[in-house]
Amino acid sequence: MTISEFTVPFKYKTNRTSPIKWIASHTIHHWVTFVIAMAGAIGNAALASVSVLEYAKVFTQLTSGSPDLSAILRSAVIVGLTQSLRGMAQFARNFGFEVTAQKVETDVREEFYLALLGKSMTFHTLQSVGDLMARATNDIREINYLYSPGINMVFGSFNFLIIPLATGWSIHPALLLTPALFILFYFLFISHYIRILTPITNDVRSSFGRMNSRLAEDIDGVETVKSAAQEEREIALFEENIKAYRDASVRQGDIEAKFIPLLLLALAMGFGLLHAIILFQKGQIPLAMVTSYFTSLTLLRFPTNTSIRSYSQISLGVAGARRLLSIMNTENNLDENENGYAQPMHGDVEFRHVSFAYTEGEDTLKDISFHVKPGQTVAIVGQTGSGKTSLVRLINRTYDPSAGSVLVDGVNLRDWKLDSLRSQISIIEQDIFLFSKSVKDNIAFGDPKASFDEVERAAASAQASDFINDIEGSFEAVIGERGATLSGGQRQRLALARAFLTDPRILILDDSTSAIDSKTEDEIQKAIEIASQGRTTFIITHRLSQIRWADLIIVIKHGQVSDMGTHAELMQSSQAYRAIFTEA
Repeated sequence: MTISEFTVPFKYKTNRTSPIKWIASHTIHHWVTFVIAMAGAIGNAALASVSVLEYAKVFTQLTSGSPDLSAILRSAVIVGLTQSLRGMAQFARNFGFEVTAQKVETDVREEFYLALLGKSMTFHTLQSVGDLMARATNDIREINYLYSPGINMVFGSFNFLIIPLATGWSIHPALLLTPALFILFYFLFISHYIRILTPITNDVRSSFGRMNSRLAEDIDGVETVKSAAQEEREIALFEENIKAYRDASVRQGDIEAKFIPLLLLALAMGFGLLHAIILFQKGQIPLAMVTSYFTSLTLLRFPTNTSIRSYSQISLGVAGARRLLSIMNTENNLDENENGYAQPMHGDVEFRHVSFAYTEGEDTLKDISFHVKPGQTVAIVGQTGSGKTSLVRLINRTYDPSAGSVLVDGVNLRDWKLDSLRSQISIIEQDIFLFSKSVKDNIAFGDPKASFDEVERAAASAQASDFINDIEGSFEAVIGERGATLSGGQRQRLALARAFLTDPRILILDDSTSAIDSKTEDEIQKAIEIASQGRTTFIITHRLSQIRWADLIIVIKHGQVSDMGTHAELMQSSQAYRAIFTEA
């Protein structure tokens, strides 16, 4: 069973042990529409055989010298009725497979989305967003096409392989030879076709993911690209990804162009007609049966012609499913611990000989120990890359330590229920993420049930009311994605308001006032001082005004605690702190 950091159970159980079993487990859940599709496919083929037999009867009557008009009329009525029913069967087949495809696609999207939310930050840190988007959009869409037209055409055409067998047997047992040999070699070559096509379709989906990943990076970093005048270089790199995708698609087309069953069809029709004529010349079958038999052989065109695209589509769908499962089945390194400790938090934080590494063998933090009492304010300082952000991300279990333990209120974080732990901790980072929603919705993101008055008070506490009221639409104004329409200082004040609204017991400010001017800094400083009262606060900053009034200052150097103490104590005892203080 896959461990999950966050779990909302999917509405039914699926089998993720292989792409085929996973697809089948979704299909079974929608068995009603799938059965309708299968019944339509069988009915369509069965009714198609009726016209073959009736045409033979009509031909016999027309060539007899004294045709029975009532028999001809009866055959015409039978053909008319059966082909009308056949049209309904075709509708049932197409309708059933299309509805199944749409329902399965919807369910797969939901299951994949839930799986993504359940992954830890370690997973998301290492995963390309562009590639994830390619899987979440195009790979899932390929699963839709796997059903329709893929399986639709395969099952719909499969029954047409049986009609020549039945027709041949009813006319003369020897006429089983051609359709039997065709079916035998057809499946042998289809098996070979799928085997050589599978790695190509896997490559098609993978190369598309890499292309999409590159595109997402360039769009996200377009400002950097333009500021460095690297457009031509990025275009060249993107062209390489386009060519890789094109080449994989061309290889797929090359295999499809060499589809041998097309040659088998020509041989079967030629040999089958010759065989029937020989039997006619020997007086073993009438001329009408030659026509009937050859007409039945023409039905082999449908499975042969549709196989080229349908099996390719199935292979692409399975390749897409394999890529989705590779993400969904990735083990998380964090467990939500549904039955864990879930009590109101006081804010006592203790690190006991904690080490942490993003990559095994390369410690970012080494043997860190300290104890923070409830309500204390802690400033964490150090040079860039010293491990400050990694340290605070251990407090809410964004990551787990590689060694040692982190305790909140004397309870190991691994023993806390994850959502209870995180709901009582707020982190405001330097890179503020805002959603493309209203100002009110962004502030209330952590508490969607908050009243408008509560949102206004939180905005006022974060010194954000003035600029919000200056925006057209005020709290109902929709801001751009990531808050692109706001300045850095405005974004950070909205993030502060979001934190104030949730009233966390532990507040972590990760260099969150770095983009604020001096005047606004003074205003927010007062808000932070008020917000810090009664809760444990961790501040990562180089702002002297924030460092001075901290109850405890922790100096981090090369991933280790270099010194600890108050500002006055460290100015006397710590050369590293004095150096940071002087540079600041």
